[in-house]
Amino acid sequence: MTEPTQPIRVLLADDETMVRHGVRLILRHADGIDVVAEASDGRQAADMAAAHRPDVALVDIRMPVCDGLAAIAPLLALDPAPRIVMLTTFGEEDNVVRALREGATGFLLKDEGPQELISAVRAAAAGDAVLSPGVTGTVIARMLRGSEADTAVGEDRMVRLTAREREVLAMLGEGLSNQDIAGRLGIGIGTVKSHVGAILDKTGSASRVQAALLAHQAGLTS
Repeated sequence: MTEPTQPIRVLLADDETMVRHGVRLILRHADGIDVVAEASDGRQAADMAAAHRPDVALVDIRMPVCDGLAAIAPLLALDPAPRIVMLTTFGEEDNVVRALREGATGFLLKDEGPQELISAVRAAAAGDAVLSPGVTGTVIARMLRGSEADTAVGEDRMVRLTAREREVLAMLGEGLSNQDIAGRLGIGIGTVKSHVGAILDKTGSASRVQAALLAHQAGLTS
């Protein structure tokens, strides 16, 4: 008999009650997702996460008292740490860049549809990056803005990678999920997860997003 899959535990952090209410209603009707806690600022989000141990934290960037950016470090310090998806609006690309550099799993525009929200939670829980298509190009461009020295730094961080790990890193740079990578390489998802874990460890990347940016930085992707 197959063991039942544990639901994905979600924390919502947003200072707007109506936003939290709307997100909660959407996720309530999604199979295998439970909203276990809510917070109205970043400090409360960290406290709630410590108490309820969510798998995924949906965190608004702009909140009073303690914003979402300040909440990233204490959330990532938890063991196990939740996957952090920043909730944002157009025009906040600079803050999104900072969030991704500090280890957020990805970002989602607040006006995305219900299915996009549900898919984002599931992707984050599976360890995949979550990037809203509407502003991804702008965010990636800002994160990659730099000089030729960036490429050299990227190469230095990859010296310990095996040939297969470089292949996987290049596919992370293309935004492929674990399932997509497994299908392309003809290997199991568990093997892909092992490769991704090794890549993050060897390159000092805090998330798949940072690894994907490293792939771009080092010229592994176009």
